[in-house]
Amino acid sequence: MKQILVLSFLSICCIPAFAQHEGHSHEAVSTTNESKIAAADTSILFKEETFDFGKIPQGKPVHHNFEFKNTGNKPMKLVNVQASCGCTTPEWEKDKEILPNAASSINVGYNAAAEGPFTKNITVTYNDNQMKIISIKGEVWKTPSASAPANASTNDLKD
Repeated sequence: MKQILVLSFLSICCIPAFAQHEGHSHEAVSTTNESKIAAADTSILFKEETFDFGKIPQGKPVHHNFEFKNTGNKPMKLVNVQASCGCTTPEWEKDKEILPNAASSINVGYNAAAEGPFTKNITVTYNDNQMKIISIKGEVWKTPSASAPANASTNDLKD
């Protein structure tokens, strides 16, 4: 009985090793995917792919327009623009076809609620299955709880 259990265990452990056969190359798949991504980027050209807001005050939402151009020879349509979190809100013309050599933009808003540095990615899906990633970054500084400290000397001025 022990021999059967040992043989069963060894055969189960060896199955993954035999699944890696010589006729399949993972490098070819990677190269193919990279060429698809490179081909996807050829029909959309952003003026800038990353925007740095710098230092912004906490509690004050900020916005930036990412301008882009259709560099392909066919009309292009933005299918979806998805932010990496709920604090980032992209807005775009959802049903607009962008003709060849025409320009458009994506307005990206960021709610500066949390203190500290941030980097947020926005995935732009266009022409059904092509993608491009743009991003925003910056640092949110904490605003003081009061507008200014109380000054007792101001009472002297009122007299």
